Amino acid sequence: MTRFRPCIDLHDGKVKQIVGGSLRDDGAGLRENFVSDESAAAFAARYRADGLAGGHVIKLGQGNDEAAREALAAWPGGLHLGGGITGETAETWLNHGASHVIVTSWLFDTEGHFLEDRLETLKHRVGMERLVIDLSCRRTAAGWTVAMNRWQTLTNLHVTRETLDRLAGSCAEFLIHAADVEGLCGGIDEELVALLGSWAGRPMTYAGGVATMDDVRKVERVSGGTLDLTVGSALDIFGGRGVRYADLVAWNRRTV
Repeated sequence: MTRFRPCIDLHDGKVKQIVGGSLRDDGAGLRENFVSDESAAAFAARYRADGLAGGHVIKLGQGNDEAAREALAAWPGGLHLGGGITGETAETWLNHGASHVIVTSWLFDTEGHFLEDRLETLKHRVGMERLVIDLSCRRTAAGWTVAMNRWQTLTNLHVTRETLDRLAGSCAEFLIHAADVEGLCGGIDEELVALLGSWAGRPMTYAGGVATMDDVRKVERVSGGTLDLTVGSALDIFGGRGVRYADLVAWNRRTV
């Protein structure tokens, strides 16, 4: 059964919703859909009160460590933490209260070549049971290609059943943003959802494009209920108008 997983995206220490792929190192072209007056800890406390375990806190660039620590302190063991995770920092964030760490860019060199030895290093240091591999991707001629560095740089790793098989023995879960539709509230990438749902070898959370509850239901239908999902810019607690947070809480409380 598809579950809603909440998110806390942090930029400059604030909870924000940003259009996927618009976040660049020089700050040019940044498109913000929402900037909250509430703290990251307040969002974490809300998710805890509503029993929404397994959501993710993502640090988008520098200046977010304090807000991330406050969110984790508000719900120790209830949230995953990603953004700049390396072999040197992963254990620190687990000690701060993250249930899992999420890693992408550190698994590649600067040119986007996958580094198997780094994945082995993380497995050894934190254990596969506390590791989430982020395979957020863009559409390319190859299908979907993993993008790193805030989705700016394409890598040599493609999202296929073979890739998922290859990596499944090294992690507890996958997180996959469809970067081309992320933040646009224009509908999900149905083909990607179908591909991911057909594999179902590890828990997996899909993000990108959810605009209404119909999209939530579509993710469940197309994936056969094997994918969880997160909702960002369309959600009312992030200034959106397409999806009510209360409806997603009720969705997770279904018994069938």
